[in-house]
Amino acid sequence: MRVRTIGFVVLAALAIWFIAANTGSVTVRLWIPTVTLPLWIVLTVTLLVGVVLGLLIARRRAQR
Repeated sequence: MRVRTIGFVVLAALAIWFIAANTGSVTVRLWIPTVTLPLWIVLTVTLLVGVVLGLLIARRRAQR
């Protein structure tokens, strides 16, 4: 296995552990509405948005 793959697996495991450990409810203000959600949902959405943006930026740099 490559070091990059091992690093990705370790980071993914840490992210999943962190999300699973934070299950309380939080209030999130989305400009106008205020929404109360479990923290794990907020963290999961944030992680997914970060992954998608990272992939888009990496793809754009590879095309140069």
